[in-house]
Amino acid sequence: MHSADHVRAIRDLCASGGGAIDADTYVGEASYEAALHAVGGACAMTRALIAGEAEYGFCGVRPSGHHAEPGRAMGFCLFNNVAIAAELAIRELGVRRVFVLDWDVHHGNGTAEAFRSRSDVLFVSIHQVGLYPGSGPLEDIGSGEGEGYTINLPVPAGSEENLWLSLLEHIVLPIASAFEPELVLVSAGFDAHRADPLAGVCLDTGSFGEMTRHIRDMARTVGAPLGAVLEGGYEPKVLAECVIETLQALGDSRQARSVAPERVLTSRAMAQIGRYWPL
Repeated sequence: MHSADHVRAIRDLCASGGGAIDADTYVGEASYEAALHAVGGACAMTRALIAGEAEYGFCGVRPSGHHAEPGRAMGFCLFNNVAIAAELAIRELGVRRVFVLDWDVHHGNGTAEAFRSRSDVLFVSIHQVGLYPGSGPLEDIGSGEGEGYTINLPVPAGSEENLWLSLLEHIVLPIASAFEPELVLVSAGFDAHRADPLAGVCLDTGSFGEMTRHIRDMARTVGAPLGAVLEGGYEPKVLAECVIETLQALGDSRQARSVAPERVLTSRAMAQIGRYWPL
């Protein structure tokens, strides 16, 4: 998923004591090893899920990964943990189709770029419009063989739980079900919480439990194991509470809360994405 030059550059920069990669991505001497362990955790979880050792998994790793493009570290991310786990599942573990949902408040540009021309990975990102890294418009639906397999659902600042659940329930889940994935991975960022200092979305802690139940039930319906990998989240107490909420939702028996379709953004997304998927 990453060029050899990219991996060597991270290794060598860390070995020299670290430094700046860009304006907001820095490494120290131990960062290379930490990044390898983060990737290794996501891969170990994926192996366990495919082997049937667990129905659900969660990786609480750092550094996060979804901004890392094949040849570029950026946005606090060195290697793309979720993209590498998905590629492992396809290349080595016999999985034919992987569904990746990214609910981090920032667009998962690295994962999108990794799979934009492929049809064996369905990538969906719900993210706040106008935030870093500035990518992920609704009109970007992939390219070549992957056209229609990249789904971007930008939402405005101030958006709340009902809009996110509307997009998830009435667009994301029908598409994912039609795709029939054999593995479901979630880029689980928690910076869409209203208390997070780096964004402007107004989800609550319980919102992540509701989204988790929706994706959990879909994965169970198609018979796919579900693994989540930690991405963003910059208010430590809230981050911890959201992770706990997500873990509890994976294991509880509560039904996901259903909402009516939101009229404006959900309808606009349906018009765009309905050209490729039954909605």
